[in-house]
Amino acid sequence: MLENIFQPMMIGNCEIKNRFIVSPMVMNCCTEDGRATEKFIAYHEEKAKGGWGLIVTEDYAVDPSGKSYLHLPGLWEDGQIASHKELTDRVHNAGAKIFAQIYHSGRQTTSVDNGGYPIVAPSPIPCPVKKEMPREMTTEEVEEMVQKFGDAALRAKKAGFDGVQIHGAHGYLVAEFVSAYSNKRTDKYGGCLTNRLRFPLEIIADIRRKCGADFPIDYKISGEERVAGGNNIEDTKTIVRFLEDAGISSVNVSVAVYETWYMQVPPAVMNHGWLADMAADIKTVVDHIPVTTVGRVNDPLIADTIIKSGKADACYMGRASLADPQLPNKAAAGDFEDIIRCTACLQGCTGQIDAGKCGGCTLNPRTVREDEIKIVKTDKPKKILVAGGGPSGAEAAIVAAERGHEVVLYEKKDRIGGMYALAAVPPWKGEISSFIEWQDQRMRRLGVRVILNTAVNKAVVESEKPDTVIIANGSMPSVPPIPGKDNTFVRLATEALSGEVEANGRIAVIGGGLVGAETANYLATHGNDVSIIEMLDGIALEEPDNIKRFLMKSFEEHHVEIHVSASTRSINEDGTITIHENDEDSVLPKFDLVLMATGMRAVKGLDEEIKGLVPEILYCGDSKKPGNALSGIADGYMTGLNA
Repeated sequence: MLENIFQPMMIGNCEIKNRFIVSPMVMNCCTEDGRATEKFIAYHEEKAKGGWGLIVTEDYAVDPSGKSYLHLPGLWEDGQIASHKELTDRVHNAGAKIFAQIYHSGRQTTSVDNGGYPIVAPSPIPCPVKKEMPREMTTEEVEEMVQKFGDAALRAKKAGFDGVQIHGAHGYLVAEFVSAYSNKRTDKYGGCLTNRLRFPLEIIADIRRKCGADFPIDYKISGEERVAGGNNIEDTKTIVRFLEDAGISSVNVSVAVYETWYMQVPPAVMNHGWLADMAADIKTVVDHIPVTTVGRVNDPLIADTIIKSGKADACYMGRASLADPQLPNKAAAGDFEDIIRCTACLQGCTGQIDAGKCGGCTLNPRTVREDEIKIVKTDKPKKILVAGGGPSGAEAAIVAAERGHEVVLYEKKDRIGGMYALAAVPPWKGEISSFIEWQDQRMRRLGVRVILNTAVNKAVVESEKPDTVIIANGSMPSVPPIPGKDNTFVRLATEALSGEVEANGRIAVIGGGLVGAETANYLATHGNDVSIIEMLDGIALEEPDNIKRFLMKSFEEHHVEIHVSASTRSINEDGTITIHENDEDSVLPKFDLVLMATGMRAVKGLDEEIKGLVPEILYCGDSKKPGNALSGIADGYMTGLNA
């Protein structure tokens, strides 16, 4: 079935053992002076051990002014070579090839993000997202920057990289010169297309002079920038012909600039392999070089099909490698059931980076913590009882079993997943179910006894006689004392998601956090007339922006009425709701159903019931404090590790 993706391929003179490629993804874990840390090295080494054919690193700055994050790697001076040589040695020893992506952020940074350097760009036009005014580079400075790219490539070669990728996509400096969207110059680097192309063509020539004719050069390009005045696919097809003639070895086709950032890291609402057709367009104009695709390819079967169809020669699978670094090895063994598939939730990867932290993955708490976390078999095996089969409890059970403990998990419902199973119900969220299914099969493989339809109580603990009980019985909806909350037509949002309540007609959702907003979207897309009432000044404030933009668009398309900074005074017997909004009370017309989504609270009481029956009681996930999947799964993992 995977006869295509496991075929070797050549990029220049570099043979890649298969067509699984790790995308460049900022993980923000180098030193501020661009040197590789053990965390950075171990993160890449893990993927090499997992069977990936090629790893393309995140942005190696060619000059310190070009960083868009403080903790990016760099190759702007010779002192940086040694630490990155250790990276390439360890990746090679683990069986993969590795390219350094070299870049300068141009106007898509700030003087805070780059450590205090002035912002430079082709023209004095600020990035619409970063907004800091850049200084226009002089002609001489552009020529010097060409040399800096060539010098960085030479340092990459000396550090043992198998090739480089010129970052000519996503609106960074190289792309800024090529696009009339950002380049308004009138010297030899501006104006017509051939002039705008001069900068990357000179970079390619300089790399060739310094690194040799056989050193692989990949080029990352936005097939379309998706902004007014930006390059479209016909522009890009023409550009790639020039790049191939100049001597690039391969081209990776991505999309967008910062203004259309959500396309660069597409959320679950966007289709699998959605850029494959763009790569196919580029393939029609190249003569000899491989063309690769990227964008929501999270399954080896999909990747193989894209390659078999002829749309691309290989697939970049960045977030898929975060969720499961072992994906290629598992695919090679035909063990598709054991692959953790990225759900495009954006909480652990871009969410962590945007919060100023190292990157990570919601579904794989060990990602970017490979240097800290290792599963080590215990020399003192215990019997562990896990109370609750939500994602946190299941994760604790899995890790504890991997360490060699005897584990039994009890779940009061007829399936595992807890509240996370309900999170899979709204539009675009269905892939969440794949992780719940993975946890289920993983527990069974490890010999965890999973007992459904049974809540843990004193009698269960007395019967099982565990050494440790991990309380992971989660959270439950919290309903404030709003007058009228006990009316028969008032129910919980979770009951609508689970199918316990038939939701039809005119529906009010009280609470516009993640649960309320997603429930409202689910009901609105199923033909209901929906209103949201939220006390805070915004809806779904915890939702990553790349997802929220689609959520808000869906609300607009389905005419969802949104009341923010609005408190609910009462739910009246006739179905009307009195709210306080804009410093005055008003009455919303009659609703057929009112759903409460006013937060969650930890389920309490089990610890008191079993106190004295077991030597050790631990807590994880929502049983400590209600949170999201990112925090819950990570806490379950660490609880299982330390049990």
